[in-house]
Amino acid sequence: MFVFRKSLRGLTQNLLLAAAILQTGYAKAAPVAGYKVVGQFPHSTANYTEGLFYLSGLFYEGTGMEGRSAVMAIEPATGKVMQRLDLPAKYFGEGIVDWGPNLYQWTWQSHVCFVYDRFTLRPVKQFTYSGEGWGMTHDAKSIITSDGTATLRFRNPSTFQETRHIVVKDGTREIHNLNELEYIKGEIYANVWHQDRIARISPADGHVIAWIDLSGLLPDTEKIDEESVLNGIAYDAQHDRLFVTGKQWPTIFEIKITPPRTPSATTSSTM
Repeated sequence: MFVFRKSLRGLTQNLLLAAAILQTGYAKAAPVAGYKVVGQFPHSTANYTEGLFYLSGLFYEGTGMEGRSAVMAIEPATGKVMQRLDLPAKYFGEGIVDWGPNLYQWTWQSHVCFVYDRFTLRPVKQFTYSGEGWGMTHDAKSIITSDGTATLRFRNPSTFQETRHIVVKDGTREIHNLNELEYIKGEIYANVWHQDRIARISPADGHVIAWIDLSGLLPDTEKIDEESVLNGIAYDAQHDRLFVTGKQWPTIFEIKITPPRTPSATTSSTM
C-alpha cells in the first residue's frame, strides 16, 4: 500500500509539472502590438513582392513569378523605377538583401542565388544552396534567410553556407511559413505567409518577442486576389521609419507601432 501511494503521489506530481510547463509556455506567448499609418507611397500592382529594403533614399524590391521576376531600385515619392534587372523567365525570384556594394537575390526552387553590383545591377557571381528560398536580411556578420519553415538560417556572405540556425517559437509553439525578413534594432522582423501580422524575433534563440497585428491595413477590395498577401518590410535606419507592403498592393505604408496587449492563454494556444 505504501509503495502504491508513493507511486500515485509521484504520478500526480509529474502530471502537475507537465500542466505547469504547458501553462507557462502559453503564458509566455508574445504580446500583440497594433499600428498607426503615418505615410503612404505608391507601389505598382504589377509587383509580386518577395523582397524589400530601403537604402540611401531608395526602395529596393525583388519580385516573383516565372517570367515576371525582377530586381529594381525605386524612387519612394513617385514609384518611378530608377533601375531594373529582369531574371530569366525560368526563375521565380524571392528575397533580396544588400551586402556592402552588392545586392543578393535568390530564387524559390531553383537553388540559385544571384549577386549583383548594387549600383549598376551588373551580375557579379552566384551561389547554389539546398532547400527553398524565401526571405533574406542581414545583421553585421551574416545573411539571414527563411525557407518557409520555422527555421531561420544564418549564412556566410562570402560563401552563402549556413553557419548556424534558430527555430522560431511563440512560447512553445513553432511559427512556420516565415517569409520576407528585415533586421531592425537587433531584432528580426518576419512576415508570416497568408497572415496579417509580423513577428519580431530574437536572433539569439528564435523566440518571438512580440507581434505586430496589421489587420485592416489594406482593404480586401484593393487586393487583386487571395495571394495578394502582406509581404514586404523595409526600414530607414537614419530616420527610424518602418515601411510595409504586400504582393501586388497599390501602396507602401509607413507605420508606427502602437503599444502591445498581452494575449490570453486561450488565445495564444489556438492561433
